[in-house]
Amino acid sequence: MALTCGHVMHLSAFPSFTLLTRVKSLKKITPIWKLESSSNLHWFCPSKISSFRESKSDDRRFYIFTATKTLHLRTDSRKDRVAWIQALVSTRELYPLRPLSDHLSLAPNHISVSTERLKKRLLEEGSSESLVKECEQIMFAEFSELQEQLHILCQERRNLLDTIRQLEAANIEPEASALHDSEYQLTKNGFSSLGHGKYSECSTTESSDDIEKQEMEEVSDEDEISYYDTKEYFTELSFRCGSTGALDPMSRSGSIDLENSHVRETVNDFGYPQIARRKKLPDPVEKEKGVSLWSIIKDNVGKDLTRVCLPVYFNEPISSLQKCFEDLEYSFLLDRAYEYGKAGNGLLRALHVAAFAVSGYASSEGRHCKPFNPLLGETYEADYPDKGVRFFSEKVSHHPTVVACHCQGRGWKFWADSNIRSKFWGRSIQLDPVGVLTLEFDDGEIFQWSKVTTTIYNLILGKIYCDHHGNMDIRGNRQYSCRLKFKEQAILDRNPHQVHGFVEDVTGKKVATLFGKWDDSMYYVNGEANVKPKDSTLSEANLLWKRTKPPSNLTRYNLTSFAITLNELTPGLKEKLPPTDSRLRPDQRHLEDGEYEKANIEKQRLEKRQRMSRKMQENGWQPRWFRREGENGTFRYIGGYWEARALGRWNECPNIFGDVYEGNFDPLGAS
Repeated sequence: MALTCGHVMHLSAFPSFTLLTRVKSLKKITPIWKLESSSNLHWFCPSKISSFRESKSDDRRFYIFTATKTLHLRTDSRKDRVAWIQALVSTRELYPLRPLSDHLSLAPNHISVSTERLKKRLLEEGSSESLVKECEQIMFAEFSELQEQLHILCQERRNLLDTIRQLEAANIEPEASALHDSEYQLTKNGFSSLGHGKYSECSTTESSDDIEKQEMEEVSDEDEISYYDTKEYFTELSFRCGSTGALDPMSRSGSIDLENSHVRETVNDFGYPQIARRKKLPDPVEKEKGVSLWSIIKDNVGKDLTRVCLPVYFNEPISSLQKCFEDLEYSFLLDRAYEYGKAGNGLLRALHVAAFAVSGYASSEGRHCKPFNPLLGETYEADYPDKGVRFFSEKVSHHPTVVACHCQGRGWKFWADSNIRSKFWGRSIQLDPVGVLTLEFDDGEIFQWSKVTTTIYNLILGKIYCDHHGNMDIRGNRQYSCRLKFKEQAILDRNPHQVHGFVEDVTGKKVATLFGKWDDSMYYVNGEANVKPKDSTLSEANLLWKRTKPPSNLTRYNLTSFAITLNELTPGLKEKLPPTDSRLRPDQRHLEDGEYEKANIEKQRLEKRQRMSRKMQENGWQPRWFRREGENGTFRYIGGYWEARALGRWNECPNIFGDVYEGNFDPLGAS
């Protein structure tokens, strides 16, 4: 959305504010404020015909009115609002209102023209009297048409000036009468034609009574309000004058109280290249056919659903191996954590690790389809230089199903193996993760944690939804550890998905409090504090992480923008992949392309091969790229994959997606 042109206001050392929007009909927030530096804010607004007013019901809210729009703004404190109003008043004095002059020159209604010089010149050239008169008539006829058009233009100009005078009158009078009381009122007017809607970011201008009425509605319906903080959306490196581009999530650290400016610069700018990736899934070839979930699972109550064969309709077009990488969507939090620890700030490192542990759940909101269960020996690679990470995963065991992964980032490495124990209880499915996630920084600091329980509700009747609940202990080997509690959603819970916790030092003292929602954002305050779900609007609450907005063209899978890229075969990639990579799995590829019949046929064929996996393990099959530490330890990456990829040597990687009867699948071929 282009910014409104007008006078530029330079407001130095401004307090931060929050842009208030109503989410009843708002689909997308487009900020209209620009931070050019930490102490200067440029505001573009037609200031000569604008006014402003403080809210009566909220001592932190105020409004800026133009002739056609109303901006709803909210500051961090009452003191900040006073500073804003004073700054607006003083700036307004730099551009005083000047009424339009009643003596503006307009073109006269009647304009005369003389033909004497033309007649004289024609006679000098020897033209006859009759020819001169004919030329004169032609000239008068043409001039008459021009005069008529000029008259129409003059009338339109008068109408425009009358309208501008009305707008001036509607704004000058209330401001002049309210300056002494520090209250800025707007006289009612009928100009509301821009059509942004009553609940939009910049709503059409409303009267003071209408605004107050809305405020009363908001008090009784606070859940319908969303606040978008300038500190969260705008940073020093994000904008240049005249730019309205989207912000890079890596640069959203403006709300963190950094202890020195050098760390801020390092944290915000990692220098990763920009890589174009797809924005949507391919358009489906076929029309989907609905399948009754109850008809499939009614005979499997109490059983492990990982052993139940479901039609491809219930899958999403990514595998569990790719799902592991989806947990690293917000890996920039670990980049920041590395920099903070490197600068000696262990507390901010622990806080960002905690935010990262929570962020992995954000993509699960609205995701009701299960990922594909990988074949034994199936792998997945993700080389994302635009995120500064290299990720690799492999299915290392079939019974129990275990997936191992390893990721190398900027100053850190992350590894895990996971197994999910699932139970179906009639109306819900409970998923209990088994396994430990480990994060190690290059300076030797290590954090470990396990995931919480996930439950999917209303499988038979009602709207399906998932919830994550339980305790998460993030154990550090140095000064700080963290304890988080994912609150289980109640039936009538108006604020679901809550996460609360503390960072503790080695003595057990609570040095910071974390709170937020696993599907939205996480905040922290220093020390031990008793915070409530809506306390993220407090000035002392610092933003750690916020979920990126979902893509505009959602499908029934509800994949995030990041998840859409996971199964993409970029140009030249297919030739470099081993035959075990998930991107080459035919049933998953057919599902992504919307070829549902082919996907079902391929899924049934590969499930026959899957049944051979137990026998393969009994015969001594070993994973190619991971080894278990001890008898019951974690599977660790042994190296060699990226080196083999560089050479294109996949001799020890069998074609696990080939036909069962082709004879090209040696059960020990990948050992």
